[in-house]
Amino acid sequence: MEHIIRENRERWNVLAEHKTMHSRPFLDFTREDAERFVYGSGLLPDVAGKRVLCLANGGGMQSVAFGLVGARVTVFDLSDVQLERDREAAAHHRLSIETIQGDMRDLSVFADNTFDLVIHGGLNYCPAVEQVLREAVRVLRPGGCYDVMILNPFTQALDEESWDGTGYRLRGLYRDGEEVTPYHPIWEEERPDGVTFRVKYPHEFRHRLSTVVNTLISNGFILMHLGEWMRNDDPPEPGSWPYFTQMAPPFLSIFCRLEK
Repeated sequence: MEHIIRENRERWNVLAEHKTMHSRPFLDFTREDAERFVYGSGLLPDVAGKRVLCLANGGGMQSVAFGLVGARVTVFDLSDVQLERDREAAAHHRLSIETIQGDMRDLSVFADNTFDLVIHGGLNYCPAVEQVLREAVRVLRPGGCYDVMILNPFTQALDEESWDGTGYRLRGLYRDGEEVTPYHPIWEEERPDGVTFRVKYPHEFRHRLSTVVNTLISNGFILMHLGEWMRNDDPPEPGSWPYFTQMAPPFLSIFCRLEK
């Protein structure tokens, strides 16, 4: 497991150095932009003055949005460079944001019942969920909220490049903990300057929906909402990224509350 953590840290640092889409701070965000970002779903209560943990969510995006609406933000991420993006964005907006580098399986740097809200974005970079979710429970206050985004396990091994003109062929058996990186070992993306770059994809694992949901429930969470992310282009061009997201939504968001 340690080699996976080490390589994921190295690979995310490279991605962040290239300013991949997950490493572009919200430097142009206004207070109004932040309010739409944080409260647009209608799920979150007022977070002004609340302790918010952006877990495995570095990059200067979530931290900026929550900081601009008055939350007390801590970012905990494996990647040094991702955290540098948060510090860059905090300085730009004159926000006070705490950044801590570490492995999401071990949040021992935080005391029990520290946070009112945990925003989690990187669960699929660990091969098992139990230890990570136990730590999230431990650092949350009773009645606190947990918002986690996971890759859709049903379509996780697919991407828009697997389009064959009529659809996308399923790959791999639906097995919990399967590493899906071999299906797409290279991350190819365009930098802000228009240059296309290719780097090794971080180690990524499939977690069955039943595993995630049942582990949340067994740890005292009450499920409040399940969302499916897709691009809203209408009509999308067949074979394009928007078309792929509408045919095989790549992300699921699960919003839940810790029992009091």
